Amino acid sequence: MTNKVIKKEKKEVDALEEKNSQDLEFDQEDISKNEGKEVNLDSVDDEKELNFSAVDDELPEEIKKRLEKRAVSKNNKKLKKKKKKVAREVKVGKAYIRSTYNNTIVTLTDMEGNVISWASAGIAGFKGPKKATPYAAQIITKIASIKAKEEFGLKELSVFVKGVGTGRDSAIRSLNANGFKIISIKDTTPIPHNGCRSKKPRKV
Repeated sequence: MTNKVIKKEKKEVDALEEKNSQDLEFDQEDISKNEGKEVNLDSVDDEKELNFSAVDDELPEEIKKRLEKRAVSKNNKKLKKKKKKVAREVKVGKAYIRSTYNNTIVTLTDMEGNVISWASAGIAGFKGPKKATPYAAQIITKIASIKAKEEFGLKELSVFVKGVGTGRDSAIRSLNANGFKIISIKDTTPIPHNGCRSKKPRKV
C-alpha cells in the first residue's frame, strides 16, 4: 500500500514541476519580446493630467518642472491599466477655496459636488510660511483651472470661500483672470454665536 501511495505522490510532483517549467518558458518569451520597448507615458491618465508645460506658458518654469517630475514619479510607481473614463462636459460648477493661516486649497467640483480638479500649495512645491501667501494661492488656482478647462470644459463657477488666510482674495481674482465666469461668491467661514469661549487672537 505504501509503495502505491509513494508512486502516486511522485507522479503528482513530476506533473507540477513540468507545469512550472512550461510557465517559466512562457514568461521568458514574453520578457524577450518586450525587451528594448519603451513605455509610452502618454497613454497613462496621470501624465496627461499634469502636462502643464505644453498647455500654459504663464506658470513659472520651476513649478512646471516640479509638476512634471511628480507626474513621472507617480507613473513609474504604478503603471496599471485603467478603465477608460467616459468624457463628460461640465459647463457649470462650484469652486471651494479653503484659506487658513498655514495653507490654501482650491477644489473645483460639478454642481453635485463631485471633484473635477484640485490643487494645494504643497503640490506646487511651496513649503513652510510660503504656502499661505497670495502668490501661492494664485499659482494653485491656475493649476486647478487648467485641468478643469481642458478635460471638462468648465466655464461658470459659484465660489465658496472658507477661512481667514491671506490667499482668499488672490484665489478669487485668479479664478476670474483664468477666464471663468463667476456667478456668485459666498463666505462660509464658521462664526461662533455665543458658544464656547474663542481662542486668543494670534500674535504675528
